[in-house]
Parts: sequence; structure tokens; C-alpha cells
Amino acid sequence: MSQAFHSMKTNPYSDYPLALEKAAHVKLLVLDVDGVLTDGSLLIGQEGKEELKIFDSLDGHGIKMLQSTGVQVAIITGRSSAMVQGRAKELGIELIWMAVKHKADALNELLQKTGLKLSDCAAMGDDWPDLSILPKVGFAACPAQAHTEVKKRVHFQTQKRGGQGAVRELCDLILSAQNNYDRLLQEALR
Repeated sequence: MSQAFHSMKTNPYSDYPLALEKAAHVKLLVLDVDGVLTDGSLLIGQEGKEELKIFDSLDGHGIKMLQSTGVQVAIITGRSSAMVQGRAKELGIELIWMAVKHKADALNELLQKTGLKLSDCAAMGDDWPDLSILPKVGFAACPAQAHTEVKKRVHFQTQKRGGQGAVRELCDLILSAQNNYDRLLQEALR
């Protein structure tokens, strides 16, 4: 591998100046689960209970890198799931709201708990339940397969689908906007 490759600095998000501007101020990333951290599939067993959720390891590593720079990560989801609790614990996410009926209420609690403002927050959602928070935060994003009404109300839409690297794409954008991407890449290349 050439030395030029190692020292090359690139920003794959330079075509999204508004998203980069908004992402530069993010101190907290709020994530939905179904359709964002997973592909949205619900595998229901014979007893009528959810049996399985599939998470993407790229998303997990992106979350860990983002947290390593001081950006907090939270989950606000409409379902309650031991699988989500387990994945959140693995990733060091302590701010979790599950079985939420109105996500704006949970977001307000989250802001009170962290002392942050809406302008400090990014959020990623994919469907109508997320519409109560996406237009309010400083930086709103959605995965590629999000509902049309969600796509109309965000600053950034990933190329990847939920559960297939969309969260990593958003994390990479925030890392780039906050001048942390190249530094973390250089550390990984050592």
C-alpha cells in the first residue's frame, strides 16, 4: 500500500454542506431501533413474541467511535426488547427509552437528564412515530428506506438502509464534520 494512500485526507460528505454544518454541533445522537439499528423486520414466534433482532456490526463500531469523541448516544424506541437492552449494553449506551408512545416526551426527558438543547441533538428515524422529534432537533437524518414523509423532513438521508450500515454512515458524517474522522482513521491504520 502506498504512503500516499495513508496520508490522503478525504471527506466523502463534502457534497452535503448543510448536513456537515449541522453535524458539526452534535453532542447527542438519538436513534430509533426498528428500521434504523435493524432492517425493520419483526420475527414473531409461535407465542406471539418477538424472537430475533439483527444488528449491523458496522453501526456498532460507528457508535463506539462517536462515543470515543464525547458524543453521547441514546435510543428512543416504541417497542420494549431485551435484545435492544443487550445490544445497548454492549455498545455502552445508557440512555435508553423503550415502549415509548410519544417520542417527543422521551426526548424532553432526555434533554433534562443530559442538560443539552434540541440544537445539540441529532436524531435518526424512519417512520411516522419519529416525526415528533425529527423536525425539532438540530440535525435530522433517516436511512435510505425511510417513509416518504420522513424523507421530506430531514437534513440528510443515508445511502444505506436501516440495519445495513445507515447508522455507521451517519456516525462517519458526524465524525467528519467534527474533524475526528481522519484522526480515528490514522489510529486504525497504525
